[in-house]
Amino acid sequence: MESSEHESVSVREFHANGSRMSASEVEAKLDQGNIQEAEAALREGLSLNFEEARALLGKLEYQRGNVEGALRVFDGIDLQAAIQRLQPSFSEKLPVKKGRTRTESPSSVSQHAASLVLEAIYLKAKSLQKLGKFTEAANDCKRILDAVEKIFYLGIPDIQVDNRLQEIVSHAVELLPELWKQAGCYDEAISAYRRALLSQWNLDNDCCARIQKSFVVFLLYSGAEASPPSLAVQIDGSYVPKNNLEESILLLMILLKKFCLGKMKWDPSVMEHLTFALSVCNQTSTLAKQLEALMPGVYHRIDCWNSLALCHSGAGQNDSALSLLRKSLHKHERPNDLTSLLLAARICSEDPHLAAEGVNHAQRAISNAHGPNEHLKGVALRMLGLCLRKQAKVSSSDFERSQLQSKALKSLEEAIRLEPNNSDLIFELAVQYAEHRNLPAALRSARHFFNETGGSVLKAWRLLALILSAQQRFSEAEVVTDAALDQTARWEQGPLLRLKAKLKTSQSRPMDAIETYRYLLALVQAQKKSFGSLQISSKVEDDKVNEFDIWQGLANLYASLSRWKDAEICLQKARELKEYSAALMHTEGVVLEGCGQNQEALFATINAVLLEPNYVPCKILMGALIQKMGSNYLAVARSSLSDALRIEPTNRMAWYYLGLLHKHDGRLNDAADCFQAASMLEESDPIESFSSIS
Repeated sequence: MESSEHESVSVREFHANGSRMSASEVEAKLDQGNIQEAEAALREGLSLNFEEARALLGKLEYQRGNVEGALRVFDGIDLQAAIQRLQPSFSEKLPVKKGRTRTESPSSVSQHAASLVLEAIYLKAKSLQKLGKFTEAANDCKRILDAVEKIFYLGIPDIQVDNRLQEIVSHAVELLPELWKQAGCYDEAISAYRRALLSQWNLDNDCCARIQKSFVVFLLYSGAEASPPSLAVQIDGSYVPKNNLEESILLLMILLKKFCLGKMKWDPSVMEHLTFALSVCNQTSTLAKQLEALMPGVYHRIDCWNSLALCHSGAGQNDSALSLLRKSLHKHERPNDLTSLLLAARICSEDPHLAAEGVNHAQRAISNAHGPNEHLKGVALRMLGLCLRKQAKVSSSDFERSQLQSKALKSLEEAIRLEPNNSDLIFELAVQYAEHRNLPAALRSARHFFNETGGSVLKAWRLLALILSAQQRFSEAEVVTDAALDQTARWEQGPLLRLKAKLKTSQSRPMDAIETYRYLLALVQAQKKSFGSLQISSKVEDDKVNEFDIWQGLANLYASLSRWKDAEICLQKARELKEYSAALMHTEGVVLEGCGQNQEALFATINAVLLEPNYVPCKILMGALIQKMGSNYLAVARSSLSDALRIEPTNRMAWYYLGLLHKHDGRLNDAADCFQAASMLEESDPIESFSSIS
């Protein structure tokens, strides 16, 4: 049995079972509201049963745009009765012999009947969707899939399936999750997506890809949390995603594999979603591998280099990223690509030895920030300021360093005029002011940053406390720190507790400081038990404080109290966590000096400088120890202290010991100048370096 509706300019007819019937005759009865008469006409004229006639009538009403009329017709169809009649025919599974057409097979006849009935239910669901009755529409659509599963209980076979039937099933499978989403039933939508992808619906590659992409978008951006798939659909030894992110990444990887195998056309949105998903979970190195695995020609080589550079930069592989950007910015490629210039400048701004190259990239970015890209001029000026600031740290002369610092500050101030509400820029400007000891301006910018972020960023509290400590307002700094502790999660309190301990030390309350360090140590130990020892390493990551920092801080505190044995115990604990550390060797040198072992102390500081040549506290201690060796070694001591001041011009202890050296050498005027600088810097010296949070 076959039924269809053909349209031309003036003639519309129904064909079924070898008979024809004009659609206008049926439409006239429908227009008069005589549904029963229209149904009877179809049954008599085309030899149809009740469900088939109703299905054709409903389809006609739907195509005419009479959605409510179509619903009235569809409501009369008994789907369960139709399925019960169809099921035995499909269970026979008669083979199709060569030379016998599909329409001659009993199974094929049953499939046409099933197509007609199931299409009616599908159109009913579409009608309900148009009327905003999403839950009812979803339930009807689900009935279609339940019916198909009853008919094809072993799954829809790859052959001997009517095209129209397969088309209806594919449409229903694709529609069901969309209806549940529109109804706000997100758990049901997730189940529908998984049912669509895990059951045997014999979907073509394009339909399956559309469903997978739709599910990915839902998982990534809907805000609904998907529970792991049920045990019933899990296969032993297979990977089971634990959350939305893992499930979406798995689906996107499958889509990329399909493209690589030629089973689907290239869709750039797949890579865009994968970029977002892998970036959220800090797996940009995995993203780089996926980009490299794509067939040549999918992306232009320069676009591919730029994307790979972003991936490597996100994974902390700055050398690889910069190498790719240099290729991209070659004069024969895209030397004026603004995004590449800005990324290259940002990477260079993190390394003093690359800062000069970063300045060049930033200046070219400023020159190209015009027209549609003019909004990026503030970003380019910010990058220029950061690169100049970093370049100043390795400058060989005081004059050049001063010039570079002034230019850096000017660039940041120009950037803030273009982007007055850029919180990152406000923070960097505050740090720059603070390092220049312009504390009133630094405090204004720090408060501005605090207000912009609403106190939700830990470094906003830390910067406020450090600036207040530099103004010698220790009690206010402690109030800020306590308020920050109240607003901060337990595992993120480490930097604030360390700050609090140093504030108590500055207020001559060493026992309180020791107690704070003990609490901090207990916090780290509890964190070890909660997350496992692998989560806590000797490396500082982001805003975490680790066990090594605490023992080293305690050692410094005990050394300042001349409690050498306690300091040595803490040093030993720190050595067990990190054997080689310039900071640890510096504290060891202080302890040895305090015990009168100047020679051993000097060896410790020399080893520290060899390990980390730019570690300023060791250079200062080394200069102080060499002074004690006599006037023959003053030149060596002066070189060490001058080098320390070149790296950190605002270090008051370096000025103080350089003053002692000049005094010992008989240069009293130079000594007075150094002592005055040390005294002025002491009045604005923070308890921690401002660069520790920048």
